[in-house]
Amino acid sequence: MGLSYMPGFGNDFETESLPGALPQGRNSPQRPAYGLYAEQLSGSPFTAPRGANERSWLYRIRPSVKHTGRFKPVDYPYWKSAPNIGDHELALGQYRWDPVPMPGRPMDFLTGIRTMTTAGDVLGQTGMAAHVYTASADMDDDHFFNADGELLLVPQVGGLRLRTEMGAIEIQPGEICVLPRGLVFKVELIDGPVRGYICENYGAKFTLPDRGPIGANCLANPRDFKTPTAWFEEKETPCRLIVKWCGRFHVTELDHSPLDVVAWHGNYAPYKYDLSTYSPVGAILFDHPDPSIFTVLTAPSGEEGTANIDFVLFPPRWLVAENTFRPPWYHRNVMSEFMGLIRGQYDAKEEGFVPGGISLHNMMLAHGPDASGFEKATRAELKPVKLDDTMAFMFETRFPQMLTHFAAETDARQDNYIDCWKDLKKRFNGTPEGDWS
Repeated sequence: MGLSYMPGFGNDFETESLPGALPQGRNSPQRPAYGLYAEQLSGSPFTAPRGANERSWLYRIRPSVKHTGRFKPVDYPYWKSAPNIGDHELALGQYRWDPVPMPGRPMDFLTGIRTMTTAGDVLGQTGMAAHVYTASADMDDDHFFNADGELLLVPQVGGLRLRTEMGAIEIQPGEICVLPRGLVFKVELIDGPVRGYICENYGAKFTLPDRGPIGANCLANPRDFKTPTAWFEEKETPCRLIVKWCGRFHVTELDHSPLDVVAWHGNYAPYKYDLSTYSPVGAILFDHPDPSIFTVLTAPSGEEGTANIDFVLFPPRWLVAENTFRPPWYHRNVMSEFMGLIRGQYDAKEEGFVPGGISLHNMMLAHGPDASGFEKATRAELKPVKLDDTMAFMFETRFPQMLTHFAAETDARQDNYIDCWKDLKKRFNGTPEGDWS
């Protein structure tokens, strides 16, 4: 790792694992060094504007056509794609889940994925799916690429080593990784069983949000996004390549590893980001800003200011506002919010929402602090307070998020979540002071 990467802004990188493997001044020379094949991986239409045009040149031992033999269908029944409507009979509501249990048998990353919600349409390349993953075994000889969208990985327990065509990336809880559409990779476990969250983005690629009046600094800074250095695997043993394409899965048998890129240059690449480097901004006198100030990455839609997906982070930060209700306020909005907790405690839900847990508040469904959180916030002494042991995030989308059968029927779903608001009482009594007894 080490090359700084600015998501969605067209910067170009180069890296090689053997000296002289990367041609200088020629993208596709007649005879590349080391007997390599030149191949382009495109992440955008050829005619996209320069700033949005993404492609990388790969110099590999075999071209990718040698990695895709005769495909056969293969089933990953818990990984669902949108539209996935009518998958259960659970009524509309606000939902919350305990952490999905760690696997009780050997299970690799792919077989451990469980889709919680889907939104939009994978064929129309709009919307997303939200998954959880658990795993207890490496993908030793299995490899995967997703033709349906890019994958944003958010570890919650245990570290992952992602061996990709373009190099190896290691991530721990508190970091994220984005794997572009079409990139071949496999997943190894660094230190035992793992659990985490995935956002599968069907739409436009994640990019950094505009800062507007904030200016040149704060939020996520480009220098903190890192791409891998070139690495390759020259392995002549049986392997498999699994592909997700239009919501279905296919597998082909290989006699070699497809992770054989010796050098690459370009701007279409995987990257990681350390969430502790996010610089939050907020109110320093009074009032409560919108949660959009915590946007790390955004996947834009065709409508300006309305995201296909926002990846929003609620990190450690100071609260200093005067005469202000400091937790998130009660609200209804047009976005649908899938929320997870990486560590610590979330200030609006101090009970029931635990690390590894999930909540879902769909479009126009009311939500906000539970009764105890409201009581605490309305009676607290408003002096500067630091929220220290916390790291929550949100996959927010313009589309309604449809529950899967797994999400509706799992024992991890909290049947009593709606009760967290039952003790909110009427305080109106006809006087300006209200009843705050």
